This record gives sequence, C-alpha cells and structure tokens, in this order.
Amino acid sequence: MNQKESERNLIPWDGALSSSDFFCAASAFSEKWKRFNPSVPPWLWVPSPKHHLLSSHKEEGYLSLEGMCFIKSSEDQKSCRSQTWKEESSISQEEEAVDNAALVQSCFDEVNHYDFHIVYSPSYRVPVLYFRSYHSDGQPLPFDEIEKDLPNHSAKIHLESKWTFITQEEHPYLNRPWYKLHPCGTSEWMKLLFHGDASLNKNGFVIEHYLVSWFSVIGQVFGLKIPLAMLETVSC
Repeated sequence: MNQKESERNLIPWDGALSSSDFFCAASAFSEKWKRFNPSVPPWLWVPSPKHHLLSSHKEEGYLSLEGMCFIKSSEDQKSCRSQTWKEESSISQEEEAVDNAALVQSCFDEVNHYDFHIVYSPSYRVPVLYFRSYHSDGQPLPFDEIEKDLPNHSAKIHLESKWTFITQEEHPYLNRPWYKLHPCGTSEWMKLLFHGDASLNKNGFVIEHYLVSWFSVIGQVFGLKIPLAMLETVSC
C-alpha cells in the first residue's frame, strides 16, 4: 500500500462519491436489480451524448428507468410497488387488499406515466433522482397531479419544504425541464447508513452497495421498493 492509499484509509468517509465511483456504483446497482428483480424493467446505463461538454470518457452518463405507469385503486391509500402489467393481471385477491397502487410497464391510457433517471451531481458528489410525468398523449402532468401520486409521507414532506424537497430544473444531459429530488444532505445520511467507517470501502464495498442503500431511501418517495434480497446483500 502506498502512502496515498494509506492516508485515504485514515480519513473518515464523507458519504460522497467521485464520478468514476458513481459509474461503478451504477453498474453494480443495475446488475443487482436485474438479478434480484428480473420480472420488472431494468435500470439501463445511458452514455452521455457526444456533444455534451462533460462527455470526456465512457463513464459519463446516467441510469434510466422509463415508461413506468402509476395505477391507482379506488381507495386513496398510496402503497406502491414495481411490476410488469403481466404480473399485475395475476395478483391474488389477498395481495390486492394490501397493495392499492402499482408502478407498471405497458399501461392503459388512464394512468400516469413516469420516467426516472439517476444522475451524478458533480457539485454535491452524490446521485440525484430526476423524474418527469406525463399523460398518455405526452402532455406533462401539472405538479398538483404528481402530488396526488406521491405516498402520503412524501406529500407531507413536500408541503413542509416546498422549494427544497422537489425542485424543477434543466436535466443536465437532456437540456429539458425535469423534476428532481434535492440532494442536499444526501452525503450525510449515506455516511450514517454506512456508519461513516472508511474501512468499509476496502475492496470497493461502499461503491458496490452505495446505490442499493441510497435507492432504498429515495425510492420510498414514490413507493418504489428495493427487493429484500438486494438489501440483504448490504451487510455493513
């Protein structure tokens, strides 16, 4: 071990990632999602467009999960999960009594469509969840309709911190307005999730499991759940 590596191990991890670490974390997350969640659409890596100023190497880009749909039941509860339309048609009556909404692919016209992107923030050095929602005809949903799709706890948080929880700005790669979950504080709670122990980063442990732990928290904003088997692999 050289001096630089030795010094790095002595410095407490701050909960953030470098851009190259994000690429590795995104690859690990995508593979784990496919392995433990094979019945739902995969997260796909989208390379940065060649004309983008930051696209100096193949590691520039973002994760994408698109064409999802939010389906509500007749009740107002906001419990959600990810599944294909084929799976939706085979849900048992007992499961229907528990799950009152679903995010699915291949949908009917009356549901709301969602696209999700996980993008690296160079300023905060953490992943950021961008999203957009639209009707079947492509027309964007007004935010008051998006709020109705959010679980109750997310809607309450947004009401209490309207300009810091969910904001709208230009997508860093698509140059179009998207909503995003503000990344302020992400590194602090990620540090807590991994106990702030620099030794956990040996053999790339933090990088490999970073997005699994991150999405287990962030996904709850929309009721998107990480498969339990994925979480069990994160044994900090």
